[in-house]
Parts: sequence; structure tokens; C-alpha cells
Amino acid sequence: MRMDLAVENKEKIENEEEEDETIAQAEAKEQEIPKTIDPELEEMYKAGVHYGYTRGKRHPKMAEFIFGAKNNVEIFDLDKTREKLNEAADFTRKLGAENKQILVVGTKPSIKHLAEKYAKEADLPYFANRWIGGFLTNFVTLRKRMDYFAEIKIKKESSDYKNITSKKERIKIEKEFARLEKLFAGVTTIKELPSALLIIDSKEENTAVREAKRKKIPVIAVLNTDCDLEDADYQIPANDAAPASVEYLLSKLTKAYLEGKKSQKV
Repeated sequence: MRMDLAVENKEKIENEEEEDETIAQAEAKEQEIPKTIDPELEEMYKAGVHYGYTRGKRHPKMAEFIFGAKNNVEIFDLDKTREKLNEAADFTRKLGAENKQILVVGTKPSIKHLAEKYAKEADLPYFANRWIGGFLTNFVTLRKRMDYFAEIKIKKESSDYKNITSKKERIKIEKEFARLEKLFAGVTTIKELPSALLIIDSKEENTAVREAKRKKIPVIAVLNTDCDLEDADYQIPANDAAPASVEYLLSKLTKAYLEGKKSQKV
């Protein structure tokens, strides 16, 4: 009986050694196979494009773009995000080729400097401080206010302004100029309704979304997990709060727009 037990233990040890050897060989073989890394997805991952909000904030219509969750934070499926980003980029490229204006809207404190930066890079109008209610639905009236702002700006730069001796009048002009500049500084180039809106966070910019729908203006939007897909015609499900993520997305969209503009000259 003791001999049988010894033989059994010997066979067990030999089997375990063979199993360990098989695992080691498999691991060694796996290391020899080069792992394919998608550079674009890796770049999106490093920018934090995949981070959503907590599960409790999720809008029901965003479920199809969620890959999973980590520490209760939902994670976007970057393959799907890339697909939607490319669709939006194709649209901005088309608008650029047709010399159409896109109005960029991003007023959240963490990302508004990026909305301004990339709008200026593509020579596009923008709202980075706050949306002016009625800008689209009451455009004719507000266009007059923008013209008035342009007049004050010209007046300030003229020699006549420098010759104004009344301190009270100068202060009045300065205050009015500062107020209008905060409102209209990014949109003075708009002479007619834009051909599309590019919105960072449709939930935050819900007034702009509603006005665009009323005027039947297409909306391109970066949508986090708490947003409604129906807010945009071209949806980009992604992190709309982190500056690195927003910068990545805006850089892709403005690059496509500029490519379209460049194609006009070819």
C-alpha cells in the first residue's frame, strides 16, 4: 500500500512538473509574439477620452457606447467613440470644403480656453464665456448689437477717442466696451446664422441645443454619459470634462475642417 502511494505521489509530481513546463513554454511563446497596439486608441486612452461619469448619472440612451465600469466610473468603448468621431470629422471637413461656418460652444470653466484656442486656430466664431440666449432665434436683433460693439471698438482705436477730455465719457465708453466684449468677442465675424454648431457637453449647453433645433441647424456634440444622444446630429460619446480629452477631440475636428478649407485651393 505504501509502495502504491509512493508511485502515485511520484506520478503527481511528474504531472505538475509537466504542467509547469507547458505554462512556461506558453508564456515564453506569447512573449515572442509582438502585441499589436492601435496607436490612435492608445492616444485616446492616454488623453482620458474613455472616462465617463458614475453609473447613477448615465442617460439611458448612452448605454450602447459603454464598455464597462471601473470603481463605479463608466468607461466608453473607444472603438465606437472613434467611429463617431470620424463621422463628425468627415462632416466638419465637408463644411470646410464648402467654406461654411461652424459656431464652437464650450463655456465650462475647465475647457473654455480650449474652445477659444481651437476656434481661433480654424478661424471660427465661438462662445467661451456664456451662451447668449436668443443668439440663433433672435439673430437679427443681436447682430445689431454686435455691429454696435464693432462701432465702439473702431471709436476706441480712433484719434478722436484719444482727444476726449471728459473722464466721465471715457469711463462710460470703457465700461460699455468691456461689457459687449465679454458677450460678443468671439462672434463678431458672424454675418448670418452658422451652418453648424460644435458643442462641448450638450447638457451644459442645453439652451444652444434647443435654439439650434428650432432653427434646424445641425449639431456636432461631445457627449458624456449623462447626455442625451438626441441632442446632436453628430454624436461623439466621450469625456467632455477633462481638458486633455477635449483637446484631443477638438484638435481632430479642427484639423478636418482646415483640411476641407485647404482643398478649396487645390
